[in-house]
Amino acid sequence: MLETSARLLRLLSLLQARRDWTGDELAARLEVTTRTIRNDMERLRALGYPVRATPGAAGGYRLGVGAQLPPLLLDDEEAVAIAVSLRTAAGGTVAGIEETAARALVKLLQVLPSRLRRRVDALQAYTVPAPWSGPSVDGGVLTTIATACRDHERLRFDYRDHDGGDSVRVTEPHRLVHTGRRWYLLAWDLDRGDWRTFRADRIRPRTPAGPRFTPRPLPEGGDVARHVSRGAGTATWRYRARVIVHAPAERVAAKLPMPAEIRPLDDERCVFEPGSDSPLMLASYLAMLGEDFTVEDSPELVTELRALAHRFLRATGDPSGVLPES
Repeated sequence: MLETSARLLRLLSLLQARRDWTGDELAARLEVTTRTIRNDMERLRALGYPVRATPGAAGGYRLGVGAQLPPLLLDDEEAVAIAVSLRTAAGGTVAGIEETAARALVKLLQVLPSRLRRRVDALQAYTVPAPWSGPSVDGGVLTTIATACRDHERLRFDYRDHDGGDSVRVTEPHRLVHTGRRWYLLAWDLDRGDWRTFRADRIRPRTPAGPRFTPRPLPEGGDVARHVSRGAGTATWRYRARVIVHAPAERVAAKLPMPAEIRPLDDERCVFEPGSDSPLMLASYLAMLGEDFTVEDSPELVTELRALAHRFLRATGDPSGVLPES
């Protein structure tokens, strides 16, 4: 059995990990009696944690929202990880958190031991962040979506698709996926009766949340990242192309900025279907692969590639910018 202080920290961690717990569940996790759980709940309340209890056979415990943030205990690695995350938050894909992140970082640095502060300062001094010019998503939108996923509550939202059309979607939200550049929501669309992938920066949630639902088995055997990477090419981009790359699939996969479904055609060729909001972005994306490729089924991309080819020829000193006959 854990000592009281260690048990309280473990109990608090469990309450933060899930919305509702029964006394029997907590007692089984901590290997104590339900009476001990009741006593520990009183200790947490005395420390300022707003623990709510519901009586009855179906009752349980829930960590509520308090007026003050109780003390937070972090080990060395956790403290450094949070400091680094706060330093990089301002240049990321979540909008509106720059000032908040800076305030939180100042407070954290004030209480960090000098040995940890030096590690964080060294990382800041020798790291140059690249500016992000793509779409960003509101932090409040992300937390609303994540809360609905956690609590298994239906989410209604206004959605703007890649053609600029607006619609109201009613979904069972399951997971948020971050590719490093964009945020996506994987959800079961109740009107379409199928899984759908939505770009989070195009979502405007409607509150309050809908009724609770029973989670469905996830697609792709639970491989959410793989499913979303495939859906991002079909449901969230305005322009798509089928591209044959004249290079092994493993080499191409290592160069892509996000996971994608790459199918090998033979030992020296593979095919995939990238997407983008503009033909120029898509052409630039393919050029950065550094491999020969052939475009199929995308006249907009072919037109943009030809325009870029003429521009690059003129940049080399050829005033005509005329491509040689193939």
